[in-house]
This record gives sequence, structure tokens and C-alpha cells, in this order.
Amino acid sequence: MRASQTSPTSSSDAPTLLVKIFGKDRPGITAGLFDTLAAYSVDVVDIEQVVTRGRMVLCALVTAPPRSQEGDLRRTVHNWAESIKMQAEIISGLGDNRPRGLGRSLVTVLGHPLTAEATAKVAAKITKAGGNIDRIFRLAKYPVTAVEFAISGVETGPLRTALVTDARVLGVDVAVVDAGLHRRAQRLVVMDVDSTLIQDEVIELFAAHAGCEDKVAEVTAAAMRGELDFEQSLHARVALLEGLDASVVDKVRAEVRLTPGARTLIRTLKRLGYQVGVVSGGFTQVTDDLKERLGLDFAQANTLEIVDGRLTGRVTGEIVDRAGKARLLRRFAAEAGVPLSQTVAIGDGANDLDMLNAAGLGVAFNAKPVVREAAHTAVNVPFLDTVLYLLGITREEVEAAETHTE
Repeated sequence: MRASQTSPTSSSDAPTLLVKIFGKDRPGITAGLFDTLAAYSVDVVDIEQVVTRGRMVLCALVTAPPRSQEGDLRRTVHNWAESIKMQAEIISGLGDNRPRGLGRSLVTVLGHPLTAEATAKVAAKITKAGGNIDRIFRLAKYPVTAVEFAISGVETGPLRTALVTDARVLGVDVAVVDAGLHRRAQRLVVMDVDSTLIQDEVIELFAAHAGCEDKVAEVTAAAMRGELDFEQSLHARVALLEGLDASVVDKVRAEVRLTPGARTLIRTLKRLGYQVGVVSGGFTQVTDDLKERLGLDFAQANTLEIVDGRLTGRVTGEIVDRAGKARLLRRFAAEAGVPLSQTVAIGDGANDLDMLNAAGLGVAFNAKPVVREAAHTAVNVPFLDTVLYLLGITREEVEAAETHTE
């Protein structure tokens, strides 16, 4: 973790020393270094420490002592480092770090695995776009490797265009977001349900009980590819369910399979103060149940009409279609008191596109090609909780939330 502080006595041309300590990590090294430096009354300008596989690099940028004391400081630091079987390097210079370029972005790269080749290509594209890599931090090693790059020198929009459009060619998933304070502010996350929050298409589960699964699946696939008007396809598919006994609702609820990582995603978000909702072109008979089971804040879908204990083959109320999902995202955001720029939308189909584009961050989850190309970023691994890493949430925070007790 980096903590920068500029001393009131330092200036851009004041002499400074960069003290680097590296070797096997153990407790007390940071305290020992600064206890050693304290004898020379130096001020701390910057500190950075990194530990990788038990090997530590600790860098301290400090104001230089009087010239008459600098040689003694160097000898003392080297002797202290040798006494604890570490190595030391001290470099003279002037002032603080060079000013960072305008533009601040965070680039999250997900790999399964993350290869050296892909990492090299991402870094090269950042450089070509005019960006400078200021810091690299691993967010997670499971279920995917997630690495975050802090970038300066290029605006977020052009950087996103340069990286996200070629992400699939690179063999990784890439998200680019502004590094402003709002990234970790309280947010609203809204998800599609079918093939996103759950592994199934709910209408196909109903259709299996009506004996028309193949026909419904064919229409569903065409609608998700954007080849059919969603509302027309919805009415056509629901009409095939006419006459089903209402008891089928409980059977379908029991058959629904959550996407791997769904519970972890929602539980972590809730414990970190996020609000979570779902919008679906499916049915309230299932989404209301999911809302209760998962502790969701919002849920909206179409409603199957039931008369005299049987499905009529019709839906009631306002249709939740492509435009409706975006409209509901805005409504949920207003009710939650969250600016639209701080919302996240997740979906997989063409009818999710308006919602994905309206959100501050739109995530295409194992999506159709047309959706991947239009969304802000895409996740192409089968774990829904990997979306947490796109929000800068580390695996350690996820595990802490998992073990948290009320």
C-alpha cells in the first residue's frame, strides 16, 4: 500500500535519498528502517512496499541529511540491512516523484490463466495509448487471476477503447474505469436474471413442463441474438404455456440453478454497503422468490397470468423489455439515491444493451457477440463473483465478507 506525504521543508529541487531495502519478508523491517533513519532527523516524502511470494521490496524517499552526515547514514543503513540478512540500495536525487500525467484510470485485467504474453500486450497497448503504468496490484488469484494497473497520462475513454476492443484477441478480460473517488463509493448493481444470475432460461424451464421446450428455446435464442422483437417473442413463447397447472411455478423455482459465484457476489456487495437488484424479461413468479432468498433490494420482471389455478398463456402489466430494463435501472438508482454514474449493470443478451450502456459500468457476462462489442467491458469466465474485481474489491475482502458474522 502506498502512502504519500510531502514534507513542508521539501521542494522540487531539494536533495532527497531513495532508500530501497529488499530480501525475505519478516515482521519489524519497516519499523527497523525508520528507526535507523530517525537518528538523522530526515523527513519522509514517500513510502512504498511490495511483498511477492515472501520477498519484500521497501522503498522510502526521504529528505537528505546534511552532507556531512550522508556518508554515515549510508553506512548505518547498509550495516543494519546486513544484520538482518537484507540488501540495501541508496540513490541520491532531487525532489519528489515526477508529476503524473493528466488522466487517471484503473485497468483491471482478468485471466484464466493470465499469461505473460497477454500481460505484455496489455502493457504495450497502454503505452501506445499514451498512458504510464504507475502501480500494479494483484486483486485475486482465485478463481481467476485479477491484476489492477493504475494508469496516468491518458483519459479513460480513449484508454478503454484501446484496450477493451482487443481484449478477446489478447485472451483476457479488461475493464477500464475512472480512478475518481466515486469508484469505491456506495453503488447500485443491477443484473439480468436468465443466463446471468442463474444458469437457466426460466421460460424454457416452464416449457419443459408443457412439452414445447425445443420450440421455445429456438425463439429465445433468436431474441437474445437481436433477430426478433423481444415483446413479440415473449408473447409467442408464453402462449405455448397456456393450460399449465399453476403448481408448475413451485417446480420451476426448485429447478433454478444459480450461476457459480452468484451468492458470493451478492453477499459481498451487501456486506460492503452496496444495493443489489435484478431486472428480467422472465417472470415475477421466479424473481420474487430470488429476491427473498438472496436478500435483494430490487426485483422487477414480467408476470405470468394465472386464472383458476392455470396459466392463461398471457402476461399482465408493463412488459420488461430492452427499453424497460434501462428504465428500471434509472428508477432503482433514484430510489436508492445513487447517481447513475455509480451504477453497475450486468447482462448477457441483446435486450440488456440499453441497461448496460445507461449504467456507469456495463458488464457483458458470457454474452452474445453483439453484447460484448457494445458493453463497457466483458467477463468470459463462468464465475459471476469475478465482477467484484472490476470494482476494485480484492479476494481478501471477498473472503472477509464470506466469514463475517452479524
